[in-house]
Parts: sequence; structure tokens; C-alpha cells
Amino acid sequence: MTYSTHLLMALATVPEQTLRDQLRKLLDGHVEPIVAELLGFHAQPCSPAAAFDLERRLAERLRDVGRELLEAVFNRIEGGDRAAVPSHVRIEAEDYRRVGAKTPHRVDTVFGPVVLRRHLYRPVARNSGDRSVTPLERVLGILAGATPALAEAAARYAAMAGATQRQVQDQLRARHGVTIGTGRLRALLGHVSGVLAEGRQESQTARLVELLTRGHASTGRTRPVLSVSRDGISLRENRHGLFEVATAATVTVTDRRGRRLGTVYLAFVPELGQGQMTDQLTALIEDVLRRWDGPLPRLAYVTDAGDNETTYFEAVLRPMVHPRTGERLRWQRILDFYHAMERVWVLADVLFGDDTRGRWAWGRRMGKLLKKPNGPFRVLHAAAALKARRTLNRVPGAEYQKACNYLRGRTRWMQYAEYARVNLPLGSGIVEAACKTIYTQRLKLSGMRWTKAGAQVILNLRVALLSGVWAQAYRRALEPNITIELPTPDRKGEMAYQMAG
Repeated sequence: MTYSTHLLMALATVPEQTLRDQLRKLLDGHVEPIVAELLGFHAQPCSPAAAFDLERRLAERLRDVGRELLEAVFNRIEGGDRAAVPSHVRIEAEDYRRVGAKTPHRVDTVFGPVVLRRHLYRPVARNSGDRSVTPLERVLGILAGATPALAEAAARYAAMAGATQRQVQDQLRARHGVTIGTGRLRALLGHVSGVLAEGRQESQTARLVELLTRGHASTGRTRPVLSVSRDGISLRENRHGLFEVATAATVTVTDRRGRRLGTVYLAFVPELGQGQMTDQLTALIEDVLRRWDGPLPRLAYVTDAGDNETTYFEAVLRPMVHPRTGERLRWQRILDFYHAMERVWVLADVLFGDDTRGRWAWGRRMGKLLKKPNGPFRVLHAAAALKARRTLNRVPGAEYQKACNYLRGRTRWMQYAEYARVNLPLGSGIVEAACKTIYTQRLKLSGMRWTKAGAQVILNLRVALLSGVWAQAYRRALEPNITIELPTPDRKGEMAYQMAG
């Protein structure tokens, strides 16, 4: 038998009417003050100030009701009969025995702090080195003196754009009436971040499969698209004040008309070779393809021409096979249109010099031409025709050649007319925006520097929030992950432990 089962059986012996009477008595104590507040509001002229005051006072009183109800319910779990509480438990192969009477402990909840009276258990082996435990807190999921609901709220506040540690503490104080120190707050955020990271892939896979289902059911002339992008962004490390390249990735589903249905995100702190990003992104893509049993969507990889981005395509996506059928997948690599246009504007600068009007007119015309069939070749041909009528010095000539080599060497990834015809994305704006929303709006505020471990805590929170999988991933974290066993006497009369079924 487990500890949770034992508590449930003990509670079942208490008459339901007794519980009802006790809870009703508690509620009755709050009814009269609330009624007085409402009558007082009706007894005065209506005004914005009166409505504001009433709403604030009601919120405070209702928070008091919730706090007292929660405290009463939690404290009834282990009951008042000490004999009904097990004298010994086993947790993770370690034996513990109950000591003394119940001891009070402050626990912070979304309604404010409550006092939880619970039994303490110490290790049977004196030299085990393990600390005493409180099984009730384990059962309720209380961590660092906070309930799962408050820990989730604190993590959500920390994941918001523009949040700082001080602002999170202020929000907890204002909204929930609890004061949490820096160390305890970091412990809570680290715990929630870890459990969200564990459930991230499963939740994101389910999200993408649901989006593919919607995309397949949409109307249009082309297939839905599963589009992958990745990019880097500089992040300042705290210890040495150095700027290193962190990574962000997106996986997006568009419908048959090319409309974006949704995106999930990945983000990791700077790492040599970006191996973690490569592994996690690949695992997510393969998991989605394994779970999706409908017609294969078009597969697109949209990035700039960076070394890490190119290596990922050549080493991972190009040779990738379908995880279920083993068939070779056809990924269409697309060079971000706006990165290509940067080279077009370099050509315009070199060819037109101080002629600003001519530069702008030619650049805009080339941008439209680049989206025509065989656009890169036509742009290079137009640039060569202009260069033939001009004499370029050494430095402008080198810039011209560098820009031409960029376009010429990547022509096969810049067939934008063909991509547009089948509703493939032309630009990597989604992942560029992801770098801003994930990193800049949260980790790059004024004066911020991060340890890599601390930054990854926030990145895990941001990724879950922005991907729209926060609730699903956190719900998975609330599933019991530890079994508290109770002793049963064996045939020799000694204490033995029986695993729960």
C-alpha cells in the first residue's frame, strides 16, 4: 500500500456530513462581511472610484476565503488521529520513521501563505546522510515552501517579456500576498524549468501534429508545409562579460493557402558546435514525422547562409529518412530572401555610388526581379551589364565580386518564384522574430548578464510559453514521480515493504 492510498482510506472513515458542516461553518464566517461590502456599494452614488474600491476589497476578501479553505482541506489530509498515520515509510529504498507530533510549516499558495501541520519522518539509519522528509508535502507537490499552483504562477511571471527577478517578486507580493526571497525563487524557477523541459518535446510534438491535422483539412491548391528554421544571437555571459552565440529554432506549419497556423520554438545557451540544438531539433522533427500518419507535407528549411545553419542541412536534413518508412525525405532549402537582398543592395551601392536615386530605383527593381523565374541569374546579368560601363577601384571591386559570389554560389536556394508558386516561405522572419521575442525581450534588457545555467532556466520557460504548450507540459509535471511505500509485516513478524501495483 502507498502513503497516498492510506491517507485516502483514512479520510473515507470521516462522515461526509461532518466535512460539509465544517466547511460551511468556515464559509459562513465570510458571508456577512461580503454582504456588507455589497450593501455599502449600493448605498452610495455610483462612480468609477466606488467600483474600483469594491472590486479590490472583494478580491482581497475572496482571497482570504480561498486561503482559509485551502488551509483547512490540506490540514485534514493527515487527520488529527496520530495512530492513523503510518509510523514508518520507505522512499526511494530508504526507510524513515515518524517522530513527534505534527509540526507547523508555512506554505505559500496562490491565495497567500497558509500554515500546514504535517508529520515529520527521519531516516531509520542514523548515518545515512539523508535529511528528514515530510510525506504529506511530497504527496501535495509542495516544493521550496510553495504549492504547485504558486510555483507555476511564479514561473509564468518570470517567462513574460520584460520581466526581471524583482518584478516577479513584486507580482507575487501584489497578486498573491506572498514574499519569496531570491534563493527560494530561483529554486522554484529551476524546478519548473526542468519539468517543462522534460515534457517539452512530447507537448510540442502533439501541438505540431494537431497543426498538421488542421493544415491537411484546410482548403487550397497546395500541400501544407512543415517549415524549419534556426538562427543565432549573441548573449552576454556573466562571469567574463563575453558575448557568445546562443541559438533559436522554429518549426512552423502553414496550411494549403500558405497561412501560418502555428509555431513551436527551441532555444539553447551558447555551446561549442551547437550540438544540443542540433540533437533536440532533429529529435522533434523525427518525432513529428513518426506521429503524423497523414500525407507527407512539404518540408522546407529556411535560414541564412551561416556555417551552422548550412552544416545542419548538409549533415542532418539532406540525408534524413522517414522514421517510419525509411524513405529518403526531400527537404527544400531556402535562403532567406532578405539576406539575399542585402547583397543586392551591396551591388547597388558599388554600382551607383553617390547616385542615391539611381541606387534606390535599381535596388527595388532587382528585388522584384529576384522573385521572378531564374531571378538570381537575371540580377547577376543586370549587375554585370552595369559594371561593364563603369570602372571600379580595388575596394569597391572586391565588394562587388564578394556579393556576386554569394548570389552565384547559392542560386539553387534562391528560386523564389518556384517557392511562391507552391506556398513555401521565402524568408526566415519567423526565426528572426524568435530571436527577439525569446532572447532580446527577456534576456537582453538593460544591464543584464547571465550564467549559462541561469539563462537556460528562463529559455525553457520562454519556449514553453511561446510555443503554446505551457499548460500541457506543466500538467505532465504534476504526475506523481515518486512512490511512498508503507510497511507490511512478513511471516516472521518483521517489517517488509510492498510495492504498489
